[in-house]
Amino acid sequence: MQRDELAAWLRLTITPGVGNSAARRLLAAFGLPQNIFAQSESAWRDCVTAAQARALAAVPEGLEPLLEQTWQWLQAGSLVGPSESPCAPDTPNVSKTPGAQRPAHRIVTLGDAAYPPALLATEDPPPLLYLLGAPRFVHSGNAPFAPQCCVAMVGSRNPTAQGAQHALQFARALRAAGLCIVSGLALGVDAAAHEGALIDAPDNAATPATIAVVGTGLDRVYPAAHRDLAHRIARHGLLISEYPLGTPPLPANFPKRNRIIAGLSQGTLVVEAALASGSLITARLAAEQGREVFAIPGSIHAPQSRGCHALIRQGAKLVESAQDVLEELQLPPSTPANAQADTDTTGQPPAMPDYQCVLDALGFDPQGLDALVARTGLDAATLQVRLLELELDGQVARLPGGLFQRQGRA
Repeated sequence: MQRDELAAWLRLTITPGVGNSAARRLLAAFGLPQNIFAQSESAWRDCVTAAQARALAAVPEGLEPLLEQTWQWLQAGSLVGPSESPCAPDTPNVSKTPGAQRPAHRIVTLGDAAYPPALLATEDPPPLLYLLGAPRFVHSGNAPFAPQCCVAMVGSRNPTAQGAQHALQFARALRAAGLCIVSGLALGVDAAAHEGALIDAPDNAATPATIAVVGTGLDRVYPAAHRDLAHRIARHGLLISEYPLGTPPLPANFPKRNRIIAGLSQGTLVVEAALASGSLITARLAAEQGREVFAIPGSIHAPQSRGCHALIRQGAKLVESAQDVLEELQLPPSTPANAQADTDTTGQPPAMPDYQCVLDALGFDPQGLDALVARTGLDAATLQVRLLELELDGQVARLPGGLFQRQGRA
């Protein structure tokens, strides 16, 4: 992209009052943005409102510094080779891993052949997509965005311990089957999904391990606690934003970016969600786009499960294992090497027969120690030892209030 072309695209997308719909109408009528701004205000009024035409006639405030910042960002992302430079505190632009390859930067426009084809089929495709990640994905055309290769995973920002583990295990199993995990880099389920996809991620994989669709400019990381996670995603996958560099974490941006998460994916898996969760927006958008929706059931007592149960009542596919997702998407099963992680749901350690007794007594709802003593017949001291051993093995979670909960496996 040449600098004058970039300037025209930025002007079109940051002009106040001119949203995506108006921008697409102008592009359809006049072609590239340079052609749009060569027209008269009266010509614009055939496509947009009078107020929008007046706004287009004025150069937006801040265009020149944004153009310079974006141009320098693109030039920095075109460098190749290893980098051992420390990363700036708020950006995943440079890998923290010594000897790792520098992430690439790119802007893909609606008129670019590399634009994700699945997004073009949605109701509101963004005019610009900012990409940051492994060079082999950033510069490989639209292959990383093939919808049959992507599954979205979303859920609560405050999941239960079991919900977070489900997200990590499902993501790991689905990635082992060759899928790319798409999520939003938020706290909770999003982060666990990205982490699961990154487990044992090789440096030469043919498809991204995970894609993070963010609600800020790509020159910053939100939440700040996910800086390291963003660095690892940039090494093994992609970060994507529709927002210009410098865009802060505005609350309205996050529900809006959910349409991109759903639009990039063949299906959306909701791990845990309250009834008012933004994850239900993503699921609704996926259904409206003709994509599959999956939901993991949970305890009837957990508020984080009510959104999933509502989705299931509305027709979402109830899934208990990653294999359920693969079968619904008509994809080949995971490899034998991953089959055990994908299907092992017993969670029973060898030896010690009272382990299974404890697991059976737990069920899948939170339980207190007194109730478990009554159900198992074990004395409190022995029971606490068994619970600790199961907790260390990852099969039981200790919850606030002295409660314990059994952990499922994807």
